[in-house]
Amino acid sequence: MSLLGHVRSLHSLAPANKDHVSAWRVAISVAVPCLALLSAGHPELIGYAVFGALTGMYGRTEPHQLRLRHQGQAAVLLLTGVGLGVFLSAHHVDSWVLVIVEAMFAGAGSLFADSTTLKPAGPFFGILALGACASVPAPVPWPAAVLIAAGSVAFSIMVGFGGWFRGGTWRRGWRREVAALRGARRRAARLHALRYVAAVGAAGSIGVLSGSGHPHWAMAAAAVPLSGADLPSSVYRGIHRIVGTLLGLVVVAAILLPWPGSPLPAFPGHEAAVLACLVIVLQFSTELFMTRHYGLAMVFFTPVILLIGQLAAPTDPYVLIAERAVETLVGAGVGILVVVLVRRRRMVPSRT
Repeated sequence: MSLLGHVRSLHSLAPANKDHVSAWRVAISVAVPCLALLSAGHPELIGYAVFGALTGMYGRTEPHQLRLRHQGQAAVLLLTGVGLGVFLSAHHVDSWVLVIVEAMFAGAGSLFADSTTLKPAGPFFGILALGACASVPAPVPWPAAVLIAAGSVAFSIMVGFGGWFRGGTWRRGWRREVAALRGARRRAARLHALRYVAAVGAAGSIGVLSGSGHPHWAMAAAAVPLSGADLPSSVYRGIHRIVGTLLGLVVVAAILLPWPGSPLPAFPGHEAAVLACLVIVLQFSTELFMTRHYGLAMVFFTPVILLIGQLAAPTDPYVLIAERAVETLVGAGVGILVVVLVRRRRMVPSRT
């Protein structure tokens, strides 16, 4: 492909494929538990509900029975990430422990995602949930946080499976589709998992050594290029992550930075309600473009993650924005480097 072709591929939209349908499913899955927590006076817990609701992003175009299976499998990945993150937060672990745990989780999550053929591919959202939950003080006991996420997961799966009952489609039989990791495919999956461990561990180490307060952002960004199917798509995803995040930080600045002469914003009362509603709208927009243009999706998803972090533990938005930009550049750069240095073996699916 020519240089001009590469440039065009970075800003071209893929064809639409009923994206609004899956976007509405995800938006509903996020909105109901978030609004329930907001009405109960606990906006600081919204992050746990959002990570559980990300279950709805899996199996977006699959038949209902296959979507149900894959969303159940994705729930294991997400709830494990939330559970580990809250556990680490509650025990105030050292940043180096977080790097080790998250790198090991990334490798195990990669094997799990490959064996179950999850779409979106890879353990990214589980990695993100682990780091985000570990980085904020746990406002509730560990079981309560996991139960909130699990309740959100259950509601998300219910929304995703609801269409099965329309028009008598519940009478259809169930198809058995089980992927097996055997032979060359198993070896390829193991190599892929080691790439995740290397990229996430290296990015997190750089983040800790740099003195950043959010090394988990670098670890999450490092995982993004590794989900690409081949070298070009992996590099594109890394570049999209960088550009989309930087543009998303402009949106964050418009929301969080104070107007001239006003103090730094706090988040009680109606301000928390505004941020919660923005999370819902932005998550809808994220899913609307997730498969059509990853970079554009990141413009909306970046504010989602930062806003739920602010709801849980408000911090100086200037520092927040600066560190997110730096950590994304570091993490995506490390991920691209690992992709280039350690080439992925093609995995030919087998069925049993």
